[in-house]
Amino acid sequence: MARPARRQATARQTTADQRRRDPAPGNIISTLARAVREVEAAVERRRVSPAVRMKFQAAALLVRVEHTRVQNDRASSQTRRAEELKRLDGIATILAKTAVRDPALLALLAEDAAVSDATRSLANEMLRSAGLEPVPEQAAPAEQSTIDNRSESRLVPRSVASRQLASPFLAPDFSAVRSGPVTPRRLAGWELLNPLLSSFERAASGAPACMDLPTATHLRLSTKQELMPHQMQLVAAAAAGHRTFLLADEPGLGKTAQALLAAEVANAYPLLVVVPSVVKINWLREAGLWTPNRSTTVVHGNGDTVNGFADIVVVNYEVLDRHIGWLGSFGFRGMVVDEAHFIKNKTSQRSQHVLNLSQRIRSRTARPLLMALTGTPLINDIDDFRAIWQFLGWIDDTEPLAELTTALEDIGLTPADPGFYPAARSCVINLGIVRRRKVDVAADIPARRIADLPVELDDKAARSIRAAERDLARRLVKRYETALAARHSDPVEGIDHDLVRKVAVTEQKDTSETSAGENVFSMMRRIGQAKAGLAADYAAQLARSAGKVVFFAKHVDVMDVAQEVFAKQDIRFSSIRGDQTPTVRQRNIDAFVNDPDVAIAVCSLTAAGVGLNLQVASNIVLAELSWTNAEQTQAIDRSHRIGQTEPVTAWRIIAARTIDSRIAGLIDSKAGLAARALDGSDDEVSSSADVQLEALVALLTDALADASIADVGGQR
Repeated sequence: MARPARRQATARQTTADQRRRDPAPGNIISTLARAVREVEAAVERRRVSPAVRMKFQAAALLVRVEHTRVQNDRASSQTRRAEELKRLDGIATILAKTAVRDPALLALLAEDAAVSDATRSLANEMLRSAGLEPVPEQAAPAEQSTIDNRSESRLVPRSVASRQLASPFLAPDFSAVRSGPVTPRRLAGWELLNPLLSSFERAASGAPACMDLPTATHLRLSTKQELMPHQMQLVAAAAAGHRTFLLADEPGLGKTAQALLAAEVANAYPLLVVVPSVVKINWLREAGLWTPNRSTTVVHGNGDTVNGFADIVVVNYEVLDRHIGWLGSFGFRGMVVDEAHFIKNKTSQRSQHVLNLSQRIRSRTARPLLMALTGTPLINDIDDFRAIWQFLGWIDDTEPLAELTTALEDIGLTPADPGFYPAARSCVINLGIVRRRKVDVAADIPARRIADLPVELDDKAARSIRAAERDLARRLVKRYETALAARHSDPVEGIDHDLVRKVAVTEQKDTSETSAGENVFSMMRRIGQAKAGLAADYAAQLARSAGKVVFFAKHVDVMDVAQEVFAKQDIRFSSIRGDQTPTVRQRNIDAFVNDPDVAIAVCSLTAAGVGLNLQVASNIVLAELSWTNAEQTQAIDRSHRIGQTEPVTAWRIIAARTIDSRIAGLIDSKAGLAARALDGSDDEVSSSADVQLEALVALLTDALADASIADVGGQR
């Protein structure tokens, strides 16, 4: 009896082993489809977190693996293979369409995209959930390895290796390296970071937002270009020995030129410049214009074209993970981070890479030049300052570093003293915050204005959108009533606004985790699609009557509709999108700027909203609303900048009698955060610019008020 039992056990084990070895295409395809739908939903809601990007890349990796396996599976019939390949191609198509909406996802589809250990682990988990064996672990090729603070990429461009061999005397200079935290005296035991941040929120009207700068004097520079006085002041400060700057001038005041010339007078070469990918070529051109005696190289892809002997190295955030190893040991004496608000999320990979490089430069170089450039240093919250201050070496994760701690000790106050906060704010500003407004330093730049242009949607689209708004309002009211009925505390007369906010938070959380039902973000996208043709028609009218126009949209399908309208009306246009190569993007920018017959630039808010100079146009059409005032301002300032000779008007297209107008008002109400923190404005702002949440609160409040009025009317 024992032998049959053993044979049965062996058979069962063999069957189990066979199931693990044999492919289960239905299961893996279902797993992939589910993952892709989750990523697509996250992109729709503009909630593309590192975890979402990891899931996207894992799915893309498995689609390739499974595609190859199916093609080589001769045990299956040709019909079955064709069906499986068709389903995989469908998933791949969705991946590609989703990636087009987010440049960071698009980069993950590249053949040479780095694949982290965490991504491979997730891919193996997806295989296990489909009943398949994980892919055996393999060492990643050197050019695709990723890094963290513990291990570095082995990728070293050939020219960089040649430089290292040719220059063996690049030993770090530790003679005057900044020290770490100092032991506080009066402030021992006090938590200081939050009070420092709070000091900017508490800023009184008219409080200074800029360090004292030397009087603009003539400096001997290599450029033949003429600097404006405010630009010369910062360069003079660098020449006088100041080495850390948060250069937060309003967009359009020439921060690129100031950074390049500050590096020249500080002799901060070699200089590392980290930028968004859309402005890499622009930095190359600007370096040639302002520092013509210095060589500049741009890091593309795996760095095959890098000049290891260049004075200025320009690299974009997206490829830092491949190059951080050699960048960290290159011997840089200066580092510039352009659009520094990109690193506000300290948990993101790009922020960690930037902070890692900054720390290495500060630990190896005597008084390096460190500059964070951004016209919008605060997007959502005062905490956005943390990563920038850490990059500059003013603080670490938990406390101020030596220079700032010493300055705080010298004021002789503690956070318990009322006078501490303005004095502490001054201490931080004096470390190197430079903030100038156009109205103060560039009065010759013409005025700008935002003009809302209400449009009526066609009947079918309008009815559908309003019905969706009513459905969302009813769902919110139902949530509110359920929560109200379940509560045991004393009832609140009228509308319980605290409960309204809790319901809105719950709704937002639920809709962020599932794509079921309508939500504020999906409605705004539908509104954008519905008004795309109307916005394009208005841009075409402007182009015929007033000259060149910049057309901004958030979504690819809105840009596509606009381009179809322009093509039908025989209006030449350039397209600036996130899925273009730097060469194509720059060619299209040049066509719009230099060719008088190219009347309209069709631009992605995310791809063209920063770093570009489009001052040849004085009319801007905002076809879709931004979720933040900062994004809207960045787009407008592509035209409203030094060199503009005409007043700039941004025509904001608003869908009448929809939630679009409410969102516009909420965005405008959030506009004062940077003004309050840096410019000493009296504008009252909340600590967060979560417009979606505020829209839900307003929608529910109005629905409850309408229901209350209806009840009163019914009682009468």
